[in-house]
Amino acid sequence: MSKTKMQRNLKARHISMMAIGGAIGTGLFMASGVLVAQAGSYKSILAYLLIGVFIYFLMSSLGEMASFYPVSGSVSSYSERFVDSSLGFAVGWLYWFMWVLVTGIDIITLAKVLQFWEFFQNYSTLSICLFFLILLFIVNISSVKIFGEVEYWLTIIKVLVVIFFLLAGTALIFGIIGAKTYGMNTFIDNSNVEGAQGFLGFFAVLSTAAFSFGGTESVVIAAGESNEPEKTMPKAVNQVFWRILIFYIATMFIISAVISVNDPRLLDTSNILASPFTIVFENAGYLLAASVMNAVICTSVLSAGNSGIYFASRQLYSLSTRSYAPKIFSKLSTSSSPQYAVIFSAFVVIVSFLFEKYSPKGYYTLLSIVGILVVCIWIIAIFSQIRLRKSIKAQNKDISTVLPYKAKFGIIGSYIALLGFILLVVLQIYSDLKSGGILKAFYDSLPILLILVLWLGHKIVYKTNYLKLNEIDLDKFKK
Repeated sequence: MSKTKMQRNLKARHISMMAIGGAIGTGLFMASGVLVAQAGSYKSILAYLLIGVFIYFLMSSLGEMASFYPVSGSVSSYSERFVDSSLGFAVGWLYWFMWVLVTGIDIITLAKVLQFWEFFQNYSTLSICLFFLILLFIVNISSVKIFGEVEYWLTIIKVLVVIFFLLAGTALIFGIIGAKTYGMNTFIDNSNVEGAQGFLGFFAVLSTAAFSFGGTESVVIAAGESNEPEKTMPKAVNQVFWRILIFYIATMFIISAVISVNDPRLLDTSNILASPFTIVFENAGYLLAASVMNAVICTSVLSAGNSGIYFASRQLYSLSTRSYAPKIFSKLSTSSSPQYAVIFSAFVVIVSFLFEKYSPKGYYTLLSIVGILVVCIWIIAIFSQIRLRKSIKAQNKDISTVLPYKAKFGIIGSYIALLGFILLVVLQIYSDLKSGGILKAFYDSLPILLILVLWLGHKIVYKTNYLKLNEIDLDKFKK
């Protein structure tokens, strides 16, 4: 178990499905109905369209860097190479911590959803969480090929269910199934809601939509294990973006056209019937809708948890190879799996289980922290790409020669997304301060404080310097 260099055993189909699987999860299956109830039909779709534009610019930036410098743990690696080694240290540990928390949240959600059936009510949430963590641990400890195949087929199930939902919803709108023809009447009526009023209200909706897209950047983390990153990454980035955007926009349209915003089930987050997927199938007359959709949601969060352990362990492996974490985490098994990184990540996931169990609002606190963390990491990733572009210009090099893949809208799109995400975080904190008080705003600000503490702490201890544009070595990054 002395190897430290990973084998590139993931194919383009694995990478594409991993990014899709990371973005199609609880945000789509569980929270989409709440968004419609709060913002109405028009604003919900507008929110996803606007965030979708920002995500496109983000994915283009990441694809540009990933094809230029493919490496496992890419986001923190980019921060280190193009901005500052201390920032790379801070982002690396926070990215690992984010995926650990995401894994914990997904497994906790799975345990709660399973309580729908009487059999699982005989077991505590903690025991169910531990069982599925062990199951995912075995999958991730084996080999990257096994992980890739498991995640590939789990994601296919999710995608097929979403497609089936869209077909059934469309048929319901036109009266092909069910006893009622909805047409556009419900969609128009759902535009008249009291929520999301004003500028701050709409930005609160935007943050919810942005968090639902969390995971799309995970395709970059897998770049270090793809066969031909220069070819697979740009293709995966473009395909993943359009598929996810279409899924979300079409889903929000179906929900808005079939379910009234006054339906109390949309806001009942303690029951599986709160899922708009279930409500649509029930309105269509499917008697087993609740059980079927419960099983689908279980598959969804299980897939998301599987991805979470994978990305957390690879991030810890990357930190170790750069001397930002103990060397033991960079040791690989004969099957090219960072087993010690998987073990440690799984152990910290257990800590999140205990936090949720013994803290009255632990689950929602974890969700809040992860949401802001995701957007902050997006901001830093885009800033790193801007630095890369500027360094190429400062050193008088040809962008077409240096970059294997170039973002369609160049650096302008990066600046638009950067400004949009910064406004999202700032206005989210301000909105929560006005509506929920200092404590709620503090939870929103915690990720920012953690980034500053890790960044400045590392900079003070190791006396690192902020890289100048002409100091960035562009040649050695090429593969």
